[in-house]
Amino acid sequence: MPLESLEGLVARVATHLMPVDAVSHHSVVETVLRDLVEYFRVDTAFLRYNDHEIHATILIAEWPPRPVIPDPDPLGVVYFRDADPIFALTEHMKEPSVSRPAQSGAAYADRVRAGSGVPEVSVAAVPLISGQITTGTLGFIKIGDRVWTEDEIYTLTMIAAMLTQVQARVRAERELRNAAFHDDLTGLASRRALLDHLEKRLSPEEPGPVAAVFLDVDRLKPLNDFLGHTAVDIFLCRTAQRMSRVCGPDDVVARLGGDEFVIVFGGPLSLEEACEKAEELRWVVGMSVQLGTQVVSRCASLGVAVGEPGRLDPVGLLGRIDEAMMRAKSKGGNGVEAYTEDMQGASERRNLIELSLRRSIGDDQLVLEYQPEFDLRNGRILGVEALVRWDHPVLGRLQPAEFIEVAESTNLAGELGRWVLRTACAQLAQWRRTVPGLELRMSVNVSPAQLVGIGFVEMVEEILEEFDLGKSSLCLEITEYVVVSDLERSRKTLRRLDRLGVCCAIDDFGTGYSSLAHLKSLPVHVLKIDKAFVLNLQRSPSDRVIVESIIGLASAFGLDVVAEGLESSAAARTLLGLGCYRAQGFLLSKPQPPADLEEMLHMKQIELPSSAVASDIS
Repeated sequence: MPLESLEGLVARVATHLMPVDAVSHHSVVETVLRDLVEYFRVDTAFLRYNDHEIHATILIAEWPPRPVIPDPDPLGVVYFRDADPIFALTEHMKEPSVSRPAQSGAAYADRVRAGSGVPEVSVAAVPLISGQITTGTLGFIKIGDRVWTEDEIYTLTMIAAMLTQVQARVRAERELRNAAFHDDLTGLASRRALLDHLEKRLSPEEPGPVAAVFLDVDRLKPLNDFLGHTAVDIFLCRTAQRMSRVCGPDDVVARLGGDEFVIVFGGPLSLEEACEKAEELRWVVGMSVQLGTQVVSRCASLGVAVGEPGRLDPVGLLGRIDEAMMRAKSKGGNGVEAYTEDMQGASERRNLIELSLRRSIGDDQLVLEYQPEFDLRNGRILGVEALVRWDHPVLGRLQPAEFIEVAESTNLAGELGRWVLRTACAQLAQWRRTVPGLELRMSVNVSPAQLVGIGFVEMVEEILEEFDLGKSSLCLEITEYVVVSDLERSRKTLRRLDRLGVCCAIDDFGTGYSSLAHLKSLPVHVLKIDKAFVLNLQRSPSDRVIVESIIGLASAFGLDVVAEGLESSAAARTLLGLGCYRAQGFLLSKPQPPADLEEMLHMKQIELPSSAVASDIS
């Protein structure tokens, strides 16, 4: 008999099991089984876990390992519905069970013989129990007969209880790991899993190039506003399923969050081959989805890039596909763009802008220029639009298109917008002091983040009061896309501004017809015709029809209409003929520094190009 007591055995097993985790689980359990085999002088010990979802018992570890394991292994996964009586008993077993050769039954003996090649055996099985659920079995096999004492069975029951705790701990660890590596909503790979996969794929010893795609669903927010979060979640899950079906077994499909997905293709692919696969993904994502009684569809913007293992890290490859995706989105979406070297310069430029934008607001690097708005009939200046410029110490003068989007994506839009509004109002107050009898309206562009931000209306009122300006002195310009993308919140803010007496204009009107139906409920005062329709007005019949429709619409709703981007006398004559008298553009005046614009204001009225004067078309 062993010199060690049963109590000493339990203590030794507890010492082994105390530090076990998911990584060491198998090897530690094998060590415990080895000790138990030696102590109890049996031929084999095994640990099996029950999977009640598939109704099966699964072999976790055994000692000694079988020298030859058949494929498939008849002992690996045993389904309870097909099991012999002894295996079937372990599904819900609550008490230890001992079976000797005469009791085992032919079916069990045949299964053991097929899996291990041994003849008749004695078996002791002790259940692993968590609450009311049998989670597994600790078992021992002795060739021939063996008698188990009550103390031995009690000891095995204690060891089984410890193994149950280890099982729960390892399962929880694996669930946490699985949660970290899988997206909760779609079940796709998570950002962490994606980065780990790319780390392996881009290691120097791996074959390349590695091709990846960044997919961003276009215009998902309006869908969320109309149908709600639950419907959008269903839409994203269906989208994920479709992408997974299209992709191969070696491809990794990950969700970064929101409507952003990344696909890493398995095996080396050229950029051209990756673009072909991206086009297939674009087509699949664009298919209609049934959401309750609604049938909806959304397009996607995709960026494609390849990276050579050992030359590019995961962050670098993700940056490339993100840059290419943004290029696709800037072109209107619903397209595939491949990363090119010229995008790298653009990316570095954007990074420099982002890093120095916050400092620029307080370092007097930002300036305002003012573009006047004229009455085409008499040359009188009706208003000015404040346009922000950035005199960057490295990049030179930057136009708004280069940094406004960066401001919005880095939560600086509110700070930048406040600076622009306050500076413009201060300038208007100064002009009124120096230009006698000046009646002028200052127009200031408002970003999406500002419009729906907390305290925006209060900020506007505070600035107007600070410079003693009447509420009608200010016109806030909001792009049509902003109004449509968050209609309800935009409507609430616009109503408060209207009650305050501040004029509001829809800028770039005509680029998003979905807002036409909402004009009745939007308290706006001005429509500004997008310059894309004005530039070719005299040459494009379709542009003329659109402009004529906008002018008629404005008239029907009692709104003023302003044409932007006026650059030709012919377009000016056409606008006058259609009944649009207010315009701004390079034909009339480029944006001016404050001092130059003040000189124009002292003139009260300027001479327009002769062909743009109303008398010229009489």
